[in-house]
Amino acid sequence: MRRYRSSGFYSSYRGRSPLSTFLKVIAVFLAVVLLLSVAALFFLEPYWVYSAEGGRLRLPWASEEGEAAVPAPTASQPLVVLTPEPEPAELLHAVLLPESALTDGSAQTLVEQVGGTAALFDMKSDQGELAFVSASPLAVTAGVSAPAGRNEAITALNAQEGLYTVARISCFRDNTMPRYRNDLALRSSGGNWLDSDGIRWLSPAYEENRQYITDLCLELAGLGFDEILLDYAAFPLNGRLESIRTGDAYDPATLSQTIQSFYTQIASALDVSYPQVKLSVVSDPAALTFSGESASGQALTMVSALDRVWVWGLSEDRDACETLLSQAGLAQPKADLVSIANQPGLEGQSWALWS
Repeated sequence: MRRYRSSGFYSSYRGRSPLSTFLKVIAVFLAVVLLLSVAALFFLEPYWVYSAEGGRLRLPWASEEGEAAVPAPTASQPLVVLTPEPEPAELLHAVLLPESALTDGSAQTLVEQVGGTAALFDMKSDQGELAFVSASPLAVTAGVSAPAGRNEAITALNAQEGLYTVARISCFRDNTMPRYRNDLALRSSGGNWLDSDGIRWLSPAYEENRQYITDLCLELAGLGFDEILLDYAAFPLNGRLESIRTGDAYDPATLSQTIQSFYTQIASALDVSYPQVKLSVVSDPAALTFSGESASGQALTMVSALDRVWVWGLSEDRDACETLLSQAGLAQPKADLVSIANQPGLEGQSWALWS
C-alpha cells in the first residue's frame, strides 16, 4: 500500500503539543486578571482622590499620616454633613472727602484718621458739576467736566492697594444742565421748577436724562471706583411739588415704575461691563416704611437692583429697616444698610461720615 508523506494530504499524529497547552493557561490567567481589574476599577472609583500632587487611592478604613482614621458610617451611625458658616459681610465705614483729596495723596490718611474704611467723593455735585472729565455729549454741551488730566489722577488714586472708593452722583438734582436743555427739566408755569433750596431738577422720566446718568456711572466705574452711589436718584420731595407741570416729565401715576426702571438700567449696564462694581442708592426714609413706597418714586422693590442702601439719620429705626430690607431681598442688611450722619457710627454697623 502506498504511504503518503507528511507533506501530502495526510500527516502522521504526533500527540498534543506542550507549548499549546501552556499558551492556553496563560490566556485564561490574563482573562481572569482583566475581569478582576475591571471589577476593582468600579469598586474603588469613589475612593480615588485627585490633588495638585496627582491621584491617589484613599480607602475609607485607611488614614493619612498625621490624620486620625475615620470609620465608615454604619446604619446606627448616620452620616453628618457639616456646612461651613458663611463669612461675615464686610462693613462699610465711608468718609466724605474734599475734591482735593482726589489728587493730593491725602485720601488714605484722611480716612484712617476717623476710623474709616472707604473714601467717598462727590463726583457729580448738586450743581451738576463733575469732578472728572466726561465724554458724554450732555456734559460736553454744558461744560461741566473737571480740568484736563483729572482722570489720570483718579485712576492712580483708585489703583492704591487697600483703598476702597465710592463715587457719589447727584443724579437728577442738577442746577446747571436745565439751563442748557430746558426740554429735559422739570418745569413749572414760570420756567424751570426749583426745589426749596432754589436748585433745578432734570426729569427722571426722560430717557436722555437716564442715559446721561448711566453713562457717567460707567465712566466712573472705568476710572476704578469700587462703588457707585446714586443720590437724588428719584423725583423731588422738597419744594412746591404741586407747581410741577404734569405730563411726560412728571406723571404722579408712574413715579415708582420710572425710578425702578432707572435703577435696573444702571445695574444691567454695570453688570455687563463692570460686574465687580457695587451699586448703591441714598434712599428716602419713607421708602423703607411699611407702606413700601414714597412720593419720590422710591420703593422697597428697588432692592432687587442694588447692593447697598444708604439712609440719613438711622437710629432706633435701624432694626425695623433691616427687617424690611431683608424681606425685600437685600442679602445682608446689617452690613449693606449704611447710616449717614455727621459723626462716625457704631463699630458693628455700616455708616458714612458725611459732613
